[in-house]
Amino acid sequence: MNQKKFYITTAIPYVNAAPHIGFALEAVQADVITRYYRQKGVNTLLLTGADENSLKNVKAAEEAGISTQELCDLHAKEFADLKNILNFSYDKFFRSSNKEQHWSGVQKLWNLCKDKIFKKTYKGLYCVGCEVFYTENELIEDRCPEHKIKLEEVNEENYFFKLSDYKNTLKSLIESDKLKIVPEERKNEALGFINQGLEDFSISRSVKRAKGWGVPVPNDSSQIMYVWFDALGIYLTGIGYGTDEKTFNKWWPADIHLIGKGILRFHAVYWPAILLASGLPLPKSIYVHGYLTVEGEKISKSLGNVIDPKELVEKYGQDPIRYFLLKETPFGNDGDFSEERFKEVYNADLANGLGNLVARVAKLAEKSGLEFKQTDSLDKILDEEWAKALKDFRFDIALQRIWLDISIVDKHIDHFAPWSEKDKGKLKDILQTEINDIRKITLRLKPFLPETAEKIEKQFAGPTIKSTVPLFPRIK
Repeated sequence: MNQKKFYITTAIPYVNAAPHIGFALEAVQADVITRYYRQKGVNTLLLTGADENSLKNVKAAEEAGISTQELCDLHAKEFADLKNILNFSYDKFFRSSNKEQHWSGVQKLWNLCKDKIFKKTYKGLYCVGCEVFYTENELIEDRCPEHKIKLEEVNEENYFFKLSDYKNTLKSLIESDKLKIVPEERKNEALGFINQGLEDFSISRSVKRAKGWGVPVPNDSSQIMYVWFDALGIYLTGIGYGTDEKTFNKWWPADIHLIGKGILRFHAVYWPAILLASGLPLPKSIYVHGYLTVEGEKISKSLGNVIDPKELVEKYGQDPIRYFLLKETPFGNDGDFSEERFKEVYNADLANGLGNLVARVAKLAEKSGLEFKQTDSLDKILDEEWAKALKDFRFDIALQRIWLDISIVDKHIDHFAPWSEKDKGKLKDILQTEINDIRKITLRLKPFLPETAEKIEKQFAGPTIKSTVPLFPRIK
């Protein structure tokens, strides 16, 4: 195996509620990239987890009438369960309530940054939803630009990080792509934020306001670490920082942080500055996806349009949901989910496209009574355009390439009409070509539709091929 490593992370989601279809998009995107690199023989690690040390979680627990730890245990499990629900093949699911491994690591990170940390009294406008202070000029009609809610005025003594010291360094790193941000629109957004001028930001909360929940600030029992300083540290502590330096040094720096556009500032500005202050290497790249809406509306409890991925998978299956999310959301753009559109895509692409092709060829091969050869070194004949699209996170383009080949094989069948070929030698040649093409298609499908690819591989392993139940029964 190629020993070159590849380390990718998802964002670390708040666990104040169960996961919805929006995070499922990110999970599936990360999973596809991970499976692609594993398929290439690269030593690959995918980390995800649970951001638990936030005031948002404390408030959600109070509303539910349970302890914060109970709430975090409940919802962290629901996020971890996406491994089975969506075939989300993460290696590490790491929780920020992990005192033994996480707390010591982020306290070590804090101490490394101490030359850039100072204490002062501060008055500001705070959004609990974002867990961030906003300035007046960042508000939209006096409300949080992300959550559209009125902000809480907070006045207390906190520790601050000297972000203002890093304006020119961060600008240079991003402009030169030493810290690569994809797509270009998000790179420009990060630079725009930096060019406005960077203000030092609060990295602690009083124990009283944090309700005693979170990682204690080293040597100050009156303060709890700010959730973003703490949660971003999971990218380090989840691979052994502070507890297992050998493993940490093997994997860090991250090759890719995969995040949603709403948390760009924290990952493209705050996080690199903290790492610069600590002397640790920066991640190589940040890939930023758009949001997923539901029937044109932002996902919101108040609108009642939160979709549980578990319910969708139980109804339609893992791979159809994975396929829809990847095909219908060009990377960097917003996507939209509706059951009506899902059924259209399912019937057209999966039932009538891939499923129908596999069924046709299997039936013809079975009826022929012939034996077929395996194809050697399929991985050496992968489509370069498909591979490039995949590396660029253009999942929709990579899938288009596969479906183009599906249509080409369909045309090959129609042209050579194997059902009417009487010559056994010619029939075998025709069907062998189509079987080989299906095997090549299946190899490229593996990162996207792993369950389906496994079924096809077993069915077409040879030497004899049998027809089976349809891969994707039509939805009426």
